[in-house]
Amino acid sequence: MKAYTSFAEIENDLKKLSLEKKIAEEELKIVKHNFEDCLKPVNWMKTVFTAISKYGILLIVKRIFK
Repeated sequence: MKAYTSFAEIENDLKKLSLEKKIAEEELKIVKHNFEDCLKPVNWMKTVFTAISKYGILLIVKRIFK
């Protein structure tokens, strides 16, 4: 535990903690937004189309080399 010698030190630490709290809240908002974006159907469809296209290219390459 820190021993304070003046009210100015206490106020500075309280301001610092308040700013750290605000930064953490903003970071949580960003994480929430990113998570919501991941759950959107558009992103799921993009992932599915990417997988299908990679599989299709693999099949084409197999047929070429047979």
